[in-house]
Amino acid sequence: MPAAPDRALLDEIAQRVLWLSTRIVDAANRERDTGEGVKVGGHQASSASLVTTMTALYFAHLDAPDRVSVKPHASPVFHAIQYLLGNLDRSYLTRLREYGGLQSYPSRTKDPDPVDFSTGSVGLGPAAPLFAAAARRYVDAHFGPRPASRFVAMLGDAELDEGNIWEAVADDATAALGNVMWIVDFNRQSLDRVIPGIRIDQWRQQFEAAGWHVVEVKYGPLLQKAYAQCPELERWIDLMPNERYQSLFGLEPAEVRARFVDEAPAAVTDHLAGLPDDEVARLVTDLGGHDMGAMLDAFAQCDAETSRPSVVFAYTVKGWGLPIAGNPRNHSALLTAEQVEQLRAATGLTLDDEWDRLDPTTAAGQWAAVRAEALEKPARTPRPALVVPTSTDFRSGKPISTQEAFGRILVGLSRDEAVGKHLVTAAPDVATSTNLAGFINRAGVFSPADRPRWAEDPMIRWHEGPTGQHIELGISEMNLFLLLGQLGLTWDLSDQLLLPVGTLYDPFVLRGLDAFIYSVYSGARFVVAGTPSGVTLAPEGGAHQSTITPSVGMELPNVTLLEPAYGVALDWLLCSAVGDIAAAAAPGGAKADAVGQVEDGSYYFRLTTRPLDQTPFEDARTRIGDATLRRQVLSGAYRLVDSPRRTDDGPVVQIAASGATVPEALLAAAELEEEGVRAHVVDVTSLDRVYAAWQRTLRQGIRTATTPSIPGAVRQAFAMGVPVVTVHDASSHTMAWLGSAVGAPCVSLGVDAFGQSGRVSDLYRAHDLDAGSVVNAALAALALR
Repeated sequence: MPAAPDRALLDEIAQRVLWLSTRIVDAANRERDTGEGVKVGGHQASSASLVTTMTALYFAHLDAPDRVSVKPHASPVFHAIQYLLGNLDRSYLTRLREYGGLQSYPSRTKDPDPVDFSTGSVGLGPAAPLFAAAARRYVDAHFGPRPASRFVAMLGDAELDEGNIWEAVADDATAALGNVMWIVDFNRQSLDRVIPGIRIDQWRQQFEAAGWHVVEVKYGPLLQKAYAQCPELERWIDLMPNERYQSLFGLEPAEVRARFVDEAPAAVTDHLAGLPDDEVARLVTDLGGHDMGAMLDAFAQCDAETSRPSVVFAYTVKGWGLPIAGNPRNHSALLTAEQVEQLRAATGLTLDDEWDRLDPTTAAGQWAAVRAEALEKPARTPRPALVVPTSTDFRSGKPISTQEAFGRILVGLSRDEAVGKHLVTAAPDVATSTNLAGFINRAGVFSPADRPRWAEDPMIRWHEGPTGQHIELGISEMNLFLLLGQLGLTWDLSDQLLLPVGTLYDPFVLRGLDAFIYSVYSGARFVVAGTPSGVTLAPEGGAHQSTITPSVGMELPNVTLLEPAYGVALDWLLCSAVGDIAAAAAPGGAKADAVGQVEDGSYYFRLTTRPLDQTPFEDARTRIGDATLRRQVLSGAYRLVDSPRRTDDGPVVQIAASGATVPEALLAAAELEEEGVRAHVVDVTSLDRVYAAWQRTLRQGIRTATTPSIPGAVRQAFAMGVPVVTVHDASSHTMAWLGSAVGAPCVSLGVDAFGQSGRVSDLYRAHDLDAGSVVNAALAALALR
């Protein structure tokens, strides 16, 4: 076989890819009866527009180390190619969007064939390879060069409307990545319409301003040859409104000529006069994005640009090669049975062989085998498991906030020689204000090259160079979570374990939520600390006071919410989280259940700047013992105050608090004891883990039709059937389920309105989080028995 195939061979393969991708969607919709009256869906037209690009990539351009992000609506093309390369069993071709089958959009964790980057939420799929390349640059600088990889993304032109695209492109952390190439499927259609105007000039300028190399693949070889003979033809097409040009694709040849030359310059009409109608139609719709040679030339131009990222604008038509090409409503349109039969026949297939791979006795089949071997990824390098200490022996003899303790504990972890070199931190311009200064002083800031310092800061030594372990971002929470996601996947994409830790202001977790979801859906594992949090950040006012972030942390799959009140508990939890990330990166380390839920996954610490007296925790250590207490802290809850039994049969209540509100729970418990009410205080270090343990037992009972048991995380900390008061610097509903878990009346106190500026005591009183309100809530809970 030749080193590279000729265009005719690639076109032959592309025709088979077009057929399979179209038929995959067709079979899912016309041959599968869901019995539910809900259409299966799929995107035949959106897939067709990228057939040429993806065939050129996988059958001529890519190497084994390269990593690719596929446009969501082109997933059938990806699966068709993987099938032809032998990476997907034939049985999956008829299982698009079926439970356990091919996913609607490429998924790292749920698809059966090898997916590098999950896609689906537009704008995030293209940004992921950009940050993966940034993560690779970091890995190469710290652990030695990996095999050279190109990070490629295919995206629809409408995705460029997403703001996160431009946040990612503009950030200094993604600058000068010469191994990145984006390919824009420039079909000039969105979901609802043909776009009236084309913003190519604006987008080109934005990319160039960010330092990118821009390539346009606009015209095919037929048009380029015609332009040399008739320059007026090029000007006429360039001036033609987009909607008018797109409409040509749905017409018969004679109609194409008539509409194209209507009001055209005489030179254009004269040039086309001697050509048959079918040649005219083929000529004027000859777009470069469907020419193999033009696309491969564009890829070569991008490879030659090694000092900056590249973007290719590939002019295509939505529905290329299909009878629905160019139709303004073809986004979700499906070919009819008759149209499918005609396409099958045009491809030279029958009902007997329509699902077959390329014939291995033909040049196309032999080339597919060559490419399958060339693209086979090597096995990951076996490495010994990284052992993370269970504690940094954190101590504090004075009141301390969890935010300050977090910074000290991270420095303690960095002192461990084996662990420290794997730690990498990131923040969106809030590193010092979230207490990463100690780590940065010790580890430095990452930059591909040394940068001089022109000012000395006695508090923070901001040295930037290739050995630094902190990556500073601009003010973009989306970029933070995208970067954390790719740092948390380097064990797979770059064959190197990293232990990523990010910090941001807690209320702005919501500003990066889409990227947060994307990263954990992709299986990334990292630690993120949201701090400061809640109305406890009283002077900052309502704009900076988070109230619903704990709900996000609890409800987001593959994420564990952790909200400790005390430094030692935080130490145990953070060391455990980092240790779990290290263990999961080992071969066979990550475990998932039947529906793809990863045990723990990533970790979200919600921290505050309110200093708390550490004495109550130390008293609990003395009473319970370190080994048992640590186990209970990690499981999600422990009894901070265990009210002793009395000879009389007086009332008993339990107060559950999380994070900064624990002191109010303690004051209320002391007051209740003085009034003759026994009051246990439970410090809930992870609502997430307690809730998950409760739900596991309930679901086990449901699935086996047996009486649910009481999970250990609940039983060890709570008294069953005893009224409970919950106290949380967050929405009151976040802890309200505890009443059901313990089988008792529950009164939940929390923040259910926007806060405002003031003192902590002012805000706590306004939202019923002060000790007096907790006492009254306890009496109310007792009255509800």
